[in-house]
Amino acid sequence: MKNGVKMIDIAKKLNVSVVTVSNALGGKDGVSEELRAKIRETAENMGYKPSNSKQDKKKNYGAGSGKSVGILTAECFVGARGTFYWELTANISNKLSALNVYTVYECVTADNEKNCVLPKMLTENKIDGLIVIGQLGRPYTEILSHIEIPLVFVDFYDNHFNVDSIVSDNFFGGYALADYLVKKGHRRIGFVGNVTVTSSIHDRFLGYVKCLMENELEYNSDWIIKDRDRYGTIYSEFEFPDEMPTAFVCNCDETAFRIIANLKSKGCRVPEDISVVGYDNFTVSNICIPTITTMEVDLEKMAAASVEVVVKKLSDSTYYEGRRIIGGKLIEKNSVLDISGKK
Repeated sequence: MKNGVKMIDIAKKLNVSVVTVSNALGGKDGVSEELRAKIRETAENMGYKPSNSKQDKKKNYGAGSGKSVGILTAECFVGARGTFYWELTANISNKLSALNVYTVYECVTADNEKNCVLPKMLTENKIDGLIVIGQLGRPYTEILSHIEIPLVFVDFYDNHFNVDSIVSDNFFGGYALADYLVKKGHRRIGFVGNVTVTSSIHDRFLGYVKCLMENELEYNSDWIIKDRDRYGTIYSEFEFPDEMPTAFVCNCDETAFRIIANLKSKGCRVPEDISVVGYDNFTVSNICIPTITTMEVDLEKMAAASVEVVVKKLSDSTYYEGRRIIGGKLIEKNSVLDISGKK
């Protein structure tokens, strides 16, 4: 495990944020000269050495064998029935274990996320690298972006921070789902998802909008329904407009499952009255009645890419991947009615 004093240690010592320490040591604005001097003095007394020093960049961590990698997920992504992220986490952990890389898992509670409380595996220096699965709030993400160990975001990205990320082809996926509905004769298509919560939902929404534009179809803001709060907790009930579309593109299978349940409770038949499509091709899409037509995310490829990138970063502290996009495919099931023959 990587030894030495980290910015987190200095921040705890002075009771300031990691961002403040980073700005002070990096000569950035936003820190008073008095505090900057205090931080630099504390860093020197504690024996802090910047991770971007020439000596550190020459280090070679080998293939990652014997290292420890943390896996961090927000509480809102962990459901009682198990979730897409549980399966992805297990897949990544198994692949790391096969490379003799140990994994440490922690879940960020809603309170800790709101208060920007870092996980113990970071504050107690238990890990050499970190994989974050599922998007956290920007203040929390900003703090994580300053940690001095290899960091990879999985299933989201944030252009405000220069962090490697592994994501599915969300834009094309949203487009393909909407295009599938168009080919089935649907012209009044809505979208279910809070587009401001995650980059994945936003990009799927933009793909949906592109399809509407290409086909010169109506964009009706009443047909855009939020499915979760700003912290990612999916709603159990939804408010539908008086005038309904003939189909909904849902940003994930869990939302599609709940939308179908809500529609049924209001006397709407799926797909006879309203068609519904989802995203992920996770377990819930198969146990739903009807089964949900969905865009499959290749979990195997996503996990393999995540492991490949974090191991490369463990081996070479200068390695930068950027954003890697994992393709998917549409899986046709029973939740869409073909109305193309109707006049």
